[in-house]
Amino acid sequence: MSVKNPQKRNLLVYLLGFLGFWVMGDNYAASPILVDIASEFGVSIGTAAMTVTAYMLPFGLFTIFFGPLADRVGKVRIITTAALGTAIFSSLAAGAFGIYSLGALRAVNGAFAAAILPVTVSLIGDVFEEPKAKMNSIGAVLGMYFLGAAAATAIGGSLSFLGSWRYVYLTYGIAEFILVVLIYKFLKFGEGTVDKLSFREAYGDAISHSTLLRTVSMLFLVGFTVFGSFTYLGDYLVEQTGYNLLSVGLILTLFGLAAFAGGRNTGSLKKKLGSKILIIAGVLGLVSLLIVSNWFGIYLVLPALVGFGLAFVILQTTIITTAQQYLPKKSGTVMSLASFNMFVGGAVGIFTNRIILNQLGYQGLFTVAGIMILTVGILAFLVISSHSE
Repeated sequence: MSVKNPQKRNLLVYLLGFLGFWVMGDNYAASPILVDIASEFGVSIGTAAMTVTAYMLPFGLFTIFFGPLADRVGKVRIITTAALGTAIFSSLAAGAFGIYSLGALRAVNGAFAAAILPVTVSLIGDVFEEPKAKMNSIGAVLGMYFLGAAAATAIGGSLSFLGSWRYVYLTYGIAEFILVVLIYKFLKFGEGTVDKLSFREAYGDAISHSTLLRTVSMLFLVGFTVFGSFTYLGDYLVEQTGYNLLSVGLILTLFGLAAFAGGRNTGSLKKKLGSKILIIAGVLGLVSLLIVSNWFGIYLVLPALVGFGLAFVILQTTIITTAQQYLPKKSGTVMSLASFNMFVGGAVGIFTNRIILNQLGYQGLFTVAGIMILTVGILAFLVISSHSE
């Protein structure tokens, strides 16, 4: 897809960024409404939480299919179709008549949502050719994604407080549908970049590329470290401050705002600092998480959340942009592989950190996460610095 007009390219970034905001938040908004869902359907909180798992499992698994499919039939076509699917099934979830119907609707929603992140980032990579502009644009889109995730607790809590948990899913569905209409209106459907759909050939090329594999494996570690620890930040802040979930959700939005602001400038920083930016991000992440783990007070934790968000988006954007350069004609496949690594890493991190939490408490959890994010920064530097600046 070729877009020469700067205004149209910026429109593309913000349309896809806002789509990502709502799609990523669609799952995380479930946290503050699980109690209401359990109460209405007469089930336990644990059973209600299975609707989150029902979304996340296909979200992680189906991502591996959409990249090669987008390379074959066109990225805008896949994004539009997937976004329409999320809009429909999120809206239908608002009318669920039981816990099993809700779980089934969320599972289908998750399968559609799996396409959005990898194909969107792949499309942005195709449109922007100059390295700095490409990194800044990918960073902006990724920042919007994780701003959506960070803000979801506050959005979900507010909508649930104002009326019903059903309003949450309906609001996300309507927002996604509006963006589908705008994308259909302003973006052109392009052709694919490969002649035939072959998952074996697509992933065969990727798996045989050892440098690519080493690069995307860094995203497994990013997911493990960042998603695996961020998931527990809400409960930790509630415990330390005594604030309600809505207030904590607003505080956590700082992480997403920092990710968005930092993502928009990652390319500029990378151009000035080179691959050393990865080590700087690792150190920033370590310091931020040590401040969180040792709890020096909420007024120091607030800037620490900003630092954590910046460290995350710098690592993620730099690794993803580098990975895309190895197989430019199969960028959808590369992004599917990258997204799969990131979300599987996150799932493993959440599970592992539950064990660490039981053994070492929150202080141990966030201290280990800080050491891990520094390790990721150093390893990513060693892998990526060998690639041309």
